[in-house]
Amino acid sequence: MRVSTAQYAALMNATLQNSNKHMTDLMQQIATGQRILRPSDDPINSVRLSLIAQQSGQLAQYQTNIDQLGVRLQKSEAYLSGITQDMTSARDLMVWASDGSAAPSDLNAMAQSIKSLRDSIMITANSRDSDGNYLFSGTATDRPALSYDPNAPAGQRYTFTGNTEAQMAAVGNGTTAAGNVSLDDMAELLNRLDAAAETASDPDVDPNDPAVRQAFADCLDQIDAAIGTVSAKTAQMGASRNMLAQLQINQQAVGLANDQATLQLGQVDYGSAMTELNGYMTAVQATQKVYGRVMQMSLFDVL
Repeated sequence: MRVSTAQYAALMNATLQNSNKHMTDLMQQIATGQRILRPSDDPINSVRLSLIAQQSGQLAQYQTNIDQLGVRLQKSEAYLSGITQDMTSARDLMVWASDGSAAPSDLNAMAQSIKSLRDSIMITANSRDSDGNYLFSGTATDRPALSYDPNAPAGQRYTFTGNTEAQMAAVGNGTTAAGNVSLDDMAELLNRLDAAAETASDPDVDPNDPAVRQAFADCLDQIDAAIGTVSAKTAQMGASRNMLAQLQINQQAVGLANDQATLQLGQVDYGSAMTELNGYMTAVQATQKVYGRVMQMSLFDVL
């Protein structure tokens, strides 16, 4: 069968183009370290790598959520510890006021301390994060947890203006965690402290008056209840932080396994790639030499 010069040239050109394409792919694989440059290179492993990448993206988002929740819980826990300290100090004052041994002047002086502790608790309960969101208002983060009405009578001036809903965040596959607690019980505590301070600040207060002692006793009971509630919420936050820390460790292990699987499925074998590249380069050089030599030949050379 005869092959014309044009056909031979077209055949050689197609062969060189195909070889150059393979060489380009090999050089790109070597440069990027990736064996699969396009899905058609390995359809099955391409799907596997896509699923691994999707899971890795989810894990990265979970890790970000865990970090943010951990910081938020740690900050909230510190604020709750401060509130507990203030309540403990207020309790000591109420115990002293309730036993009837304090003089009227002592109770008057005590009133100022109670007011300071009351204000400190309110300020802490209305703490915000770095974005200006209230920490203890539930999901109503744009509203303070506690509001104060100066026109209301003592014992009714403080109101909880947040809600008790939890701010949930995804921290794992099908797993969510709350990033907040609500201080809905602080309003009643502040009202009791406010009423006790009002009673104690009266210049003519009688420490042994049953109504006075009852006001102090009611305040003491409310403080004890609030300390128990806040302590439980603090413990809840600590447990959540421990859970998040363990979950983060587990997810990091999964992420490491995904990285290893990605390397096994998608990383190029540099030794094989270089050997194959050298083979193509040698073949291309030989083809070019043969092509050049053949194109110089003529029938007159054999006459």
